[in-house]
Amino acid sequence: MNQPIELSLEQEFSLRSFADQVQQMSREQAQEFLLMLHKQMIIQETMYQQFLKHEWKIDSGAVAG
Repeated sequence: MNQPIELSLEQEFSLRSFADQVQQMSREQAQEFLLMLHKQMIIQETMYQQFLKHEWKIDSGAVAG
């Protein structure tokens, strides 16, 4: 599990394209973009958690007994 995850060629290209876009941004644009990106990451994490709870049939209101 300590092995780094390799990116596919498509992912490497996407990362390079993203880096090029960021280089063209002003500081204010980059800050606004980072805030938006962070919000999307939080939403994605929440969606994954809800999906896993649903798939594993974990009910947050259930009492273990």
